[in-house]
Amino acid sequence: MIRLHHLEQSRSHRILWLLEVLELDHELVEYQRNADGLAPSSLRQVHPLGKSPVITDGEQTVAESGAIIEYLLAHYGQQGHGQGHGQEHGQRRCQPAADDTQGWVDYRYWLHYAEGSLMPLLVMQLIFGKLPGQSPWPVRPVVRGVSKAVNQRFLTPQLDRHLALIEAHLARHGEFAPGWPSGADIQMSFPLQALGLTRALDDAGNGYPAIAAFIQRIEEDPAWQRVVKRVGPVRLPGQA
Repeated sequence: MIRLHHLEQSRSHRILWLLEVLELDHELVEYQRNADGLAPSSLRQVHPLGKSPVITDGEQTVAESGAIIEYLLAHYGQQGHGQGHGQEHGQRRCQPAADDTQGWVDYRYWLHYAEGSLMPLLVMQLIFGKLPGQSPWPVRPVVRGVSKAVNQRFLTPQLDRHLALIEAHLARHGEFAPGWPSGADIQMSFPLQALGLTRALDDAGNGYPAIAAFIQRIEEDPAWQRVVKRVGPVRLPGQA
């Protein structure tokens, strides 16, 4: 039995989405954040870092979203041959066709880009945004100024460059890799949904209609709707 260890306001929505897409039998083990916003210590009993998402499949424990996606698709991503391990035949689900070289290049790039390039910027923006409110009041104005400067001079310009790259790709293809929803689309879903919560991605001033259309496509996906019904919509830490 596959168990997904799901922490509220975390990146594990996308793993639950993949499980729903593949229609795999699984158990959802839910965790609530502590008052300080951190994960509970009970998650360290599953994986030493105590972070989510983590899955357990029998005696196997797999952490990190990209590794989990690759594991699930390698073991359960063959269509028409049941849910056993090591399937070598049948049509691949959530992946490009075997002979689609460009599709596989896109698939691998975006699968690793999500956490390797995009998410660090979003995490930095989240941290610097919270710093002023969590600083002692005597130094709060200084911290607020530093936070504003880092955001304006570094984070926002970098994010704008990344969004331009993503927008151009989605405008051409409508998805990150063939096989909707591919593992790459699933991996990219969280950072783009998180950005959608903090930016008006589809208005005339921002000009990201392809990203907005991609987010809408996710929200209209029946498997995603089952995810929302079970654990609610994506929320960032600290959001009500």
